[in-house]
Amino acid sequence: MRKILNFGELLLRICPDVEGNWLKDNVLPFYVGGAELNVATALALWELPSAYLTALPENSLSEQLVGYVQGLGIDTSPIQYHGERVGLYYLHKGKDMKNAGVIYDRAHSSFATLPVGQVNWDEVLSGVTWFHFSAICPALSQTTADLCEEVLKEASARNIKISIDLNYRAKLWKYGKEPVEVLPGLVKYCDVVMGNVWAAEKMLGIPVNEGVVEADQKAIYLLQSEQSSKAIMAAYPACKAVANTFRFDAGAGVRYYSTLFSEGSLKVSKEYFAEQIVDKVGSGDCYMAGLIRGFFLDKPAQEVLDFATAAAFSKLFIESDATSLKPAEIEEKVKMYELVVS
Repeated sequence: MRKILNFGELLLRICPDVEGNWLKDNVLPFYVGGAELNVATALALWELPSAYLTALPENSLSEQLVGYVQGLGIDTSPIQYHGERVGLYYLHKGKDMKNAGVIYDRAHSSFATLPVGQVNWDEVLSGVTWFHFSAICPALSQTTADLCEEVLKEASARNIKISIDLNYRAKLWKYGKEPVEVLPGLVKYCDVVMGNVWAAEKMLGIPVNEGVVEADQKAIYLLQSEQSSKAIMAAYPACKAVANTFRFDAGAGVRYYSTLFSEGSLKVSKEYFAEQIVDKVGSGDCYMAGLIRGFFLDKPAQEVLDFATAAAFSKLFIESDATSLKPAEIEEKVKMYELVVS
């Protein structure tokens, strides 16, 4: 049994409306999510053997949450029971499409306080052939950064493929370390690195050339993607593939394309455009799931890239943290948005 294990914090996303009507209506929408759970959800939906490792307090709320995750087709047996609280974050619904107003309430959560030496890795990693985590994990606390290093050493020793999403959350890095002090020691274990060229600069010290943003030309972005990817692979010999996404706001809409550098060449995806989208939360997670799916199924690199890009773009029209579309539905959904680029 080959298994994909996703490691990260289960979160509740609380969504008050911008106008504040939730106060008088006593209605406060929420979603169950977290970057790695979103990946696990997509993989299970796409009928891949998806498992999830997080930490939750041992109480009735956790029982309900675990039951919900199990109902998605995800193996929850790796979940650890520790600590006293589930992580939360607040994000207004309606007008904040850039997610700039996010408020985190994750300090001292069960996941952020799970120490090294407590998890039985022989048991948790049994049957696992792919391990995924994100840069959000070590952003939470020194304890979690140390736990990431522990599990990566264990996974690497078992020849498990490892992927990371370099998602940068400035509001989370509050324990005295900068990302560039932590991430290089973790990325050295990774086979697949996903993010964007600016995240690689911020978190790994891989420079972006001057004038790239000001020029705002696709050819220059693609050149930078190739240069950054080569620099990552040179610095981290375990890395075999680097994916970079490019998502640009266009009014209330978005332009989207991505690249994958592997086997010595840069692959470029189709490009998509929409004048209006629904929800940016989880789009990158859906992209990461698309990459894992492709590599797990040994698909050709261009096919891996095209599906991941289409999956991420299709998520922009779904109001929840994770995708609800199967592969055939994704391919049908994005057809009308594909740009013909000369």
